Amino acid sequence: MKLVVVSAGLSVPSSTRLLADRLAAATAGRAPGPVDLRVVELRDLAVEIAHNFTNGFPGRALSAAIDDVTSADGLIVVTPVFSASYSGLFKSFFDVLDKDALAGKPVLIGATGGTGRHSLVLEHALRPLFAYLRAVVVPTGVYAASEDWGAEGLSERIERAAGELLALMTALTVASASASASVAVQAGPEVAVPAQPAPGRADGFHVVPFEEQLAALRV
Repeated sequence: MKLVVVSAGLSVPSSTRLLADRLAAATAGRAPGPVDLRVVELRDLAVEIAHNFTNGFPGRALSAAIDDVTSADGLIVVTPVFSASYSGLFKSFFDVLDKDALAGKPVLIGATGGTGRHSLVLEHALRPLFAYLRAVVVPTGVYAASEDWGAEGLSERIERAAGELLALMTALTVASASASASVAVQAGPEVAVPAQPAPGRADGFHVVPFEEQLAALRV
């Protein structure tokens, strides 16, 4: 199971990255088996993202990040809040993805900000964005304001969101495996089926005389 984290934090250390790491640890910690965890730090890709807009080609690091995101079984995406919405860097990364890259993919959304007044960014900005991209967004989003760190409630929201993401990833993985097995069974060995000849012809063809075709057109 492959879990990819996309963090749009700009500072070092970053509260955005901290929230992303806690969400990833909570999700991986609930998994019954090994989890292939990858982290995409958008701060390191800013130049390549800008170049992709001007020349249409992703650089090596950006291309690797895009491959990780599109091949993931689940995503955790976290952005800082700028001007009451997601950051421009966060949006730019998802703008360079193919329009179908996230279709049907489970996504856990998160955001960080200086005040709790921006908590609705999850609902009025992030959730509509990923709904447009046809991702499957888990019900619980996690917003962390400055005063939330160490306070009651944040850990519970993280655990609840992680459980929802893992449940969705597991269900879709099982469904995909079952569908593949069903297709393989239905395909089975190839069997040649002889063509059934039309009445009066041994070779399977039926010729309609031109007179009959012309009469049909006149009716």
